[in-house]
Formats: sequence, C-alpha cells, structure tokens
Amino acid sequence: MDHAYDLVVRHGLLAGPAEVFEADLAVRGGRIAAIGRDLPRGREEIDARGLIVMPGGLDPHCHIEEPGQDGSVSEESFASGTAAALAGGTTSLICFVPQWKGHPIAATAPAYEATAAAGARIDYGFHQIITDPTPEVLHGEIPALVARGIRSLKAFLTYDPLRLTDGQFLDVLTAARAHGAMVTVHCENDAAIGWRIRALLAAGLTDPRQHARARPTVVEREATHRAIALAELVDQPIQVFHVSCDEAAAEIARARARGVKVWGETCPQYLTLSTDDLARPDFEGAKFVCSPAVRAPGESERVWARIQDGTLDVVSSDHCGFSFATGKRGTGPGLPSFEAIPNGIPGIETRMTMLYSEGVAGGRIDLPTFVRLTSFNAARLFGLAGRKGTLAPGADADLVLWDPDAEHTITNGALHHAIDHTPWEGRTVKGRAHTTIRAGEIAARDGQILAAPGTGRFLARPPYPLARGTGRVPDGFDAAAALR
Repeated sequence: MDHAYDLVVRHGLLAGPAEVFEADLAVRGGRIAAIGRDLPRGREEIDARGLIVMPGGLDPHCHIEEPGQDGSVSEESFASGTAAALAGGTTSLICFVPQWKGHPIAATAPAYEATAAAGARIDYGFHQIITDPTPEVLHGEIPALVARGIRSLKAFLTYDPLRLTDGQFLDVLTAARAHGAMVTVHCENDAAIGWRIRALLAAGLTDPRQHARARPTVVEREATHRAIALAELVDQPIQVFHVSCDEAAAEIARARARGVKVWGETCPQYLTLSTDDLARPDFEGAKFVCSPAVRAPGESERVWARIQDGTLDVVSSDHCGFSFATGKRGTGPGLPSFEAIPNGIPGIETRMTMLYSEGVAGGRIDLPTFVRLTSFNAARLFGLAGRKGTLAPGADADLVLWDPDAEHTITNGALHHAIDHTPWEGRTVKGRAHTTIRAGEIAARDGQILAAPGTGRFLARPPYPLARGTGRVPDGFDAAAALR
C-alpha cells in the first residue's frame, strides 16, 4: 500500500514561535510536508494525544569534544553529548572550533570537523573562536570560513590565552562586517578579575564562593558596555553570550533602544542557581563554578524579567562539562583554589526541561515564547531560519513531542552526558521530552537513544545579511576598506 507521507503525528497540540493549535503534522523526505486535520495516512503514525509537538531544540552554545593546545580533549564527546541533546529534546547544536595563539586557524584543529561528522547524532554547526587575529586570519581564513558555511565568530574579552585586546576585537569586528559573519562575545573585564583574584588570594580566601567575588556583576556590565560600544563603532552585529545579571542586560536594552544590532543570550544556570550553591559543603560548590558566575539570590528573577521584556531572547546551555571527581577537584594533593577550578556546567540535556519547568509550568512564559527561546530565535540569528525552529511545510522535520505533565526528579544517573554530575541533582521538575524526531525519524524515545553516531549533518550557514543605516557609523565609513 502506498502512503502519502513517511510519518504522520496526529492529535497533538502544535506549538510554534507565534501560536498554539491542535492539528496533525505530516513528514515526507525528512521535511515537514503538511499541517492540517484528517491528513492521509503515513507509513508510520504517532498518536500525540496529551503531548505538545514543538520544533526540536537548537542549542547554539555548547562545548563538545573540544581539543586543547596541550593535546587534551574535553570530556564530552560528540557521541555522548548529542545523545544527551536528543534525550532532552534538542535536535541541532552549534559548538566551537578553537584557535590557539601563534597558530593559524587551519593548523589548530584540522581533524575537528571530521570528529564531529563521525560522532554527531544530530545536526551541527560551528562558531570559530578567534584568539590571534593576524592579517592571515583576517584577510584569508575568515573569508574562507564564511564561504564554507561557518559564519559566526567567538571573541573572548577575558581568559588567557584566549582573550583579545580592544584593538584586536575591533579588527575581528571589522573582518566580520566585511565578510558577513556574526560575532559572539564573552564579556568580562579581564584586568578587573585578575586584580580581584590577587586580592582574595592574598587574604587567604580560596573556597569556591570566592569565584563569584572575583567576578562581580560590574566586571560583566563594564565589558558588555565596551563590547557593544566597539561593535557600534564598526556597525557590526553581535550577540552577548551567557548574560548572568540585570546590569549587563540593561546595557543591551539601552543599545537596542538606539538602534544598535546587539542580541543577548542567557542560560538555565542564571535562571535557577545562585551563590548559595557555591557555598555547599564538602567542596560541592565547585560543581557550580562557571563564568560569568552565578549571582546572589534574587538576581535570577531580574534575569527572567529581561527574558519577559525581550532583551534576552535565546537560552542556550553553554554546556561545558568537567567531572567533579577529576576536573573540578583536580588531580593533585589537596583541593584546588577557586581560580584553578575549571569553569563550566553540564546542561545540554536539561536545558529545555529546566526552562519549561521554571518558565512555562512556573507561569513566567508561554509556549510560543518557549519555542522562540529554545530554537526559533537562534535559528533566525545564526542563519537557519525557515529550516530549524519552526513548524511549517518545507522546514526540517526536527520535532520534539513534549509531555507537559511529566513530573520527575533529575538525577545524573538518568542523564546521557559523560560528566559525573549535574547541578540540578535531586530537583523535581515538570515537563520532559517524550519522543525526539530528527529529519523525520524517531531519534530518541523515553530516554532511549535510537540515532546512531555519525548520522548528524553539518549545517552550512549563509553569510549574515548585513543591514547598514543604523546612523551610528560616520558617513562614508567602509569596513572592507578599513580592514585593508
């Protein structure tokens, strides 16, 4: 018997970025083919009664199997990280290709793209980290990257040896503008952090709580203001990564009000955790060390308010895991001082659940906002609009069938990542991915991973459509000429 469709999902509540409605959804050839009532039968049928049918999540900020200059490789592999993503309802991600100072991009991680292709169970793209913007990088390698579909760059304003000076950051912004790349930026004042660390260590203060004291909100606010000002000078679009506090978000809101092309992202850790977690006994606070730091109790509600007013319109995981038994505690005698604890939190599998539980079930956001935060806005910002993050004919059939009533307690033993802990251990939440569909095929169901490593596809993305005319750049300024 011939079937009109490969798959039909029936009787679900469809939630897109703008509306919620009851309908059936049909898939053919890995793409959404039709949405309506009483659609013809498919070769496979899913009854989604009681479930919400949403676009699969797009996590635009995660660190997976990232190689270090010393020959190390981050603990989370593409196979394990993308299994965790599928279990949590995420069907696409964007991770990072490193560059090491003193090396051109091409010589830094030549096998990284092949590693991703061999291990990824979901579709993936890359941001290119820029740490050494030499003329070769600016004039030759960045244009070649954009031509290959890697059209977003990452700049750090802190962390040695990753950080850029203001002059180097301007060079990167100018190159990005000339060649149609988005720039993402980690905003913290490096000199201020170093000054605070030295003072705390001199006072004998070394426990994990001091991490937040070394990186107060003012160092994030100042660097956010500076990054926006430099981007405004060049008229280059940027996204500020992992905004942790209202002070930094306010800088984004003020800039957007005057027409600057700047967007803001936050993460579940800044919506649910606080400095109280850094104070947990038995060195457990080390599990909550990330940068920017988690903030004082109450600050998370101000960050939620910035989601509600649209200032922060993407929620990523910033998945960057270090196991507690090794990385967080160190491998030498004694416990590491706060400045030596690796910065990062695992969260690729729990991102959507935490945001749904605290946001939708918690009454802070509605379903279309949830879709915009977890997939649609990132797809629009990073060159995947119309393909990811939407329920429309022609879009990739990447779906998550979400159980809104599933109450469960998060335990690391039930998660699929490679890390030995989760910061949300023991937390009872509401809502979870029931079935995750990638390219029209069931990739995960009830926590069982069905997609094999290597079945994900590289997401080549077109150049950023630059929009001139903000009124913020002197008349006659030519970014390409300035680059030359």
